[in-house]
Amino acid sequence: MTWYRPADVGFAVRSRLSDLGHGARLFGRLFALAGPSFRRFGLIRDQIHFLGNYSLVIVAVSGLFVGFVFGLQGYYTLQRYGSAEALGLLVTLSLVRELGPVVSALLFAGRAGTALTAEIGLMKAGEQISVMEMMAVDPVRRILAPRFWAGVIVMPLLAAVFSTTGIIGGWIVGVLMIGVDAGSFWSQIQGGVDVWRDVGNGVLKSLVFGITVTFVAVFQGFEAQATPEGVSRATTRTVVVASLAVLGLDFILTAMMFSL
Repeated sequence: MTWYRPADVGFAVRSRLSDLGHGARLFGRLFALAGPSFRRFGLIRDQIHFLGNYSLVIVAVSGLFVGFVFGLQGYYTLQRYGSAEALGLLVTLSLVRELGPVVSALLFAGRAGTALTAEIGLMKAGEQISVMEMMAVDPVRRILAPRFWAGVIVMPLLAAVFSTTGIIGGWIVGVLMIGVDAGSFWSQIQGGVDVWRDVGNGVLKSLVFGITVTFVAVFQGFEAQATPEGVSRATTRTVVVASLAVLGLDFILTAMMFSL
């Protein structure tokens, strides 16, 4: 059995508290740099293109297959109660409220988030960040802030793509393959989905997830040790921390939204 000295435990706790404090300061700086970052929108635009290309295909294809599965499972479940015409509403609400924001955020963390961490970590390992500091260029303003705000913008767009392709997938399975009436499929969606309560809550979730995942990615890259092993560990931490944060925040946001 391994015994830890009180000094070792105290050092670990102090290190974690120091990391939390540094992360909070960096988070505040990124929001304070929102104005300067958007005044140089070309940097954000390039990162939007970069992050979108990294995630668009996997998000769209994943949404389509999730829609296929929901179309099949939803039809056989609703058929037991004679409510197969509500298939479109079931698929749409499931995607817009929950699966669209959550799954797209997890995919974004695994694809674009790791790319951000690796890119920033390699800049640190290659001493590019140190060179910028020696030239009196703020790396947070020049490197981190554009990437952070690009991720915040991209995440709701990817969630919308996921939900849209998922609804199309449900329509393909339910209407074209199984034979659910197309008019009932779309009319149930139009009559049952509330723009503010359903779609708006989904957009709010995706915005919060975008802030969380992107911040975790840039923070881990900025704090990575300047070695190949350090960059590898930081990339792994990005996926683990961001995924757990998304799932935890999803529960909290859902509880708050449906209690109001």
